Amino acid sequence: MPHPSHPAPRELLKLVVVGHVDHGKSTIVGRLLYDTDSLPEGKLEELQALASRRDMALEWSFVLDAFQAERDQAVTIDTTQIRFKTARRDYVIIDAPGHREFLKNMVSGAAEADAAVLVIDAAEGVREQSRRHGYLLHLLGVRQVAVAINKMDLVDHDGARFAQVAQEVSEYLAGIGVEPAFLVPIAAREGDNVAAASPRFDWYEGPSLLEALDRFHAVTQPGLQPLRLPIQDVYHFDQRRILVGRVESGVLRVGDTVLFSPSNKTARVRSFEAWNAEPPVEAHAGQSVGLTLEEPLFLERGEMLSHPEAAPQLTTVLRATLFWLGRTPLAEGQGLTLKLGTARYAVEVASIEQAIDTDSLERRQAQEVPRDGIAEVVLRSRALIALDEAAALQRTGRFVLLDGSETVGGGLISMEGYPDQRRVMAVRASNLFSVEHAVTREQRWARNRHRGGVIWLTGLSGAGKSTVAMALERRLFERGYHVYVLDGDNVRRGLNANLGFSPDDRAENIRRVGEAAALFADAGAICITAFISPYQSDRDRARTAAERLVPGGFHEVFVAADLETCEKRDPKGLYKRARAGEIEDFTGVSAPYEAPATPDLSLDTAALDVEAACEALFGYVTAKFALEATD
Repeated sequence: MPHPSHPAPRELLKLVVVGHVDHGKSTIVGRLLYDTDSLPEGKLEELQALASRRDMALEWSFVLDAFQAERDQAVTIDTTQIRFKTARRDYVIIDAPGHREFLKNMVSGAAEADAAVLVIDAAEGVREQSRRHGYLLHLLGVRQVAVAINKMDLVDHDGARFAQVAQEVSEYLAGIGVEPAFLVPIAAREGDNVAAASPRFDWYEGPSLLEALDRFHAVTQPGLQPLRLPIQDVYHFDQRRILVGRVESGVLRVGDTVLFSPSNKTARVRSFEAWNAEPPVEAHAGQSVGLTLEEPLFLERGEMLSHPEAAPQLTTVLRATLFWLGRTPLAEGQGLTLKLGTARYAVEVASIEQAIDTDSLERRQAQEVPRDGIAEVVLRSRALIALDEAAALQRTGRFVLLDGSETVGGGLISMEGYPDQRRVMAVRASNLFSVEHAVTREQRWARNRHRGGVIWLTGLSGAGKSTVAMALERRLFERGYHVYVLDGDNVRRGLNANLGFSPDDRAENIRRVGEAAALFADAGAICITAFISPYQSDRDRARTAAERLVPGGFHEVFVAADLETCEKRDPKGLYKRARAGEIEDFTGVSAPYEAPATPDLSLDTAALDVEAACEALFGYVTAKFALEATD
């Protein structure tokens, strides 16, 4: 229970207001603030005086238009956050710009929202920007949407026109998987049906806009979601290191054991800190706190605090649906900064999987993403990223992309087809001590008359990895090399018999293979592996394992047959079964394959037969591994 002197905060709902330019968003917000007595003291008189000086009617949008340029141009150019309250809860309204040029501010605002009001002009109906904003709400994971059909006074409060526009917007939203909770007719300038029912809408039986908002569910209720607290800063005060941040979800208590990601460090919470007040014993979602730990840890801004049993995922690769706002098209290989909570990560666009047309909702292959375009992409980072899937936890599943200091995109995270790398990086054993072998690496090489190492064959199912590996093994063996092949047939019957084919099990399968292959290499043998190994992060981890024991001893070989060729071969009938839905997470069909960007050797087995591919690989191996060879 909360401490009596520190009660849990009132329920809070973050609301974004979006829509086409001039459809009345800021007017609606200003009217809501007026009708709920939430205007700052003296603001109404200030606005009335301003309207009088300009010899014009009072504009409620002036409440939020903080810049003189906005008042002159009558267009909102930045997001504005302002609070109001009802008897039920507190609100933070994010008034987002509707003009096409200012979409990036709308993305930044909507990325924090729990619910949305989509504003449509009753006279103009659904416009291009209305559709784009509707899709952005879907893209950013905002599922609670009320549609305010505004300016009903311009159509004489006509119920038939309301029904026509309501049907139009409902059909579009249904096409993108969004079902509006409410469709409300209003005339914001006069306040009709904004905070209370209006007799001018005697044909309408639903709630006013304010009543509709109060029926939304707050996402930020304490304790309903796993704990997430991004560290914003670390203060040094007296002898204490005080970690500061805002609880985005869940509840944190004194005495809790907490995990920090991505550093993977754990500690117990010693205390909460408060300035000139009695410190609380627990912190709830929405509260900003300072805390100390029982164990001194070196932590930096960007670490994500959680409970160990419900931690965020760690990954160097993620799938994302994003909205692109950059001045030039987004292209594969482009470097950007991913902003997630208080952390920033350098990422690269590994692939653009498909583009999405916001009007027709069609998906198509694309080489680049134009400005204001939406696409599904794969992003890669050298550093581990602590994140959640947006479908599971929106607060830490939404991101913003930066190019320098400029916002150029935003979107939702999905880890479909990719494993949580926390599992494969964890070291659970303790009391480990290194023991030096009595036989050196060089002595093993001299006895074998060749170096040890790993030849890692990667490629799609049906590319010919195992066939080439076995042919190479025979040829090397006949030349006196100590060589052995690891592939799915001999590994999954024993060492990895307890693993399935989920993304996590695939990652663990390759981790074990990588470690076993490294031991072969350390023993002076040449270990050839033939695994799809679809994730670059897993192959990089295998390289690290091998080169930890044999520096320079890992060689990545891309068996580069294309999907069409592999599917035509289909030696085990797996593609046919995958296309029929009998095999889940099948690489190339329903699960991703990340081709090596810079393999040590590529073999196009769509063009090369087995003999030619083996000859090319044999030449590479003998040049790299024979003792007389010069690297």
